[in-house]
Amino acid sequence: MAALDRIDLQIVGLLRKNARLSNKEIAERVGLAPSSCLVRTRQLQQAGVITGFKAEVNPLALGVGLQAMISVRLKRHFKPDVEAFRQHALDLPEVVRLYHVAGPIDFLCHVWARDPEHLRDLAMTAFTAREEVSHIETELIFEHVSSDELPPFLGYSGPE
Repeated sequence: MAALDRIDLQIVGLLRKNARLSNKEIAERVGLAPSSCLVRTRQLQQAGVITGFKAEVNPLALGVGLQAMISVRLKRHFKPDVEAFRQHALDLPEVVRLYHVAGPIDFLCHVWARDPEHLRDLAMTAFTAREEVSHIETELIFEHVSSDELPPFLGYSGPE
């Protein structure tokens, strides 16, 4: 796919804010015929610009009492150890996001837990017990919000 133009960025911006918008509504907002808008949206998906559509859920409604970030430092930044820990973390149902980062730590794991005991057990059995793990730190998350805005450096200013 060629570079994204203003209309592509408008489509992406609208879907980022509300993935349930109908094609007809998106087409109206960006000034395209519905058929042209659908073609562009499909091209954005095929090109990997739009990678999926997800539902946001309320963790409390699912019985999640705590959210935390677990910082993990590996004993050595050796590819087999990195890959082994990465796969292990992704296999844990409590891990909702995983970030492989640069700096003094190697991974940030966003986890959901029922209660403090569940979080403690998770840290002790799923993280510190791993051979490749050198150190962990756990921070409780008081609030978790996401921005659905596209950064202005992309040239997107919203539908006109």
